[in-house]
Amino acid sequence: MSTLLRSPRECASWTWNLEEFAPPGLESALSVAARMSAVLREGELLAPESLEWDWFVDGSGGTGLITRMSLLGPIDDEEVPLRVARSRPVGFPDAQVGSILVVGSGTWIDASGEKRGEHRLVELTVSPDAPGIWAELAVFHDIWGPFDFRGLRHPEVEEQNAPRLAVALQTLDALLGVCAEPGDPTYFGSAQGHGVKAPDELDGRGPDLTDLL
Repeated sequence: MSTLLRSPRECASWTWNLEEFAPPGLESALSVAARMSAVLREGELLAPESLEWDWFVDGSGGTGLITRMSLLGPIDDEEVPLRVARSRPVGFPDAQVGSILVVGSGTWIDASGEKRGEHRLVELTVSPDAPGIWAELAVFHDIWGPFDFRGLRHPEVEEQNAPRLAVALQTLDALLGVCAEPGDPTYFGSAQGHGVKAPDELDGRGPDLTDLL
């Protein structure tokens, strides 16, 4: 059983606008997702297990339907776009794929140095929408910053995990040829550079965020 608390909104997120890196389209987006996932797998942050996406119709918006597909091989396998097309809702023959979420597990390191697995440790989203592809990486746990969700310092946890996230983000910037832009702040935190922004302190403690967990 997981020992990590997960926030309902992201603690931090980073977005890459990839109009100049890759053309729009499903196959292109899956290729980007595969290359980004390889970086995250190397850092033990994300081992892809499945894909989830929503469906929308031009001119009328979202359908409210979400499809989940287990991966039988690489994300950019030539069979994946075919499987996606076969899963189009019968009631929406003109529906197109929206944002694609790469779902899987990653490894975090506790205060004693022990590695622990966590489902959806990080979330990678890639969108094939025109005029260009965009991608987002989001985190939902307190292990990446100086304080836990109760506002208590946990330097051993931060030191074991924050640098790993920073290296992955720097590597993704280099891979994609563009620096990530920090996402909008939420109640649970915000991004700064290649890490989670330290919150304001009061008497040596961070904010207690457990009221919304």
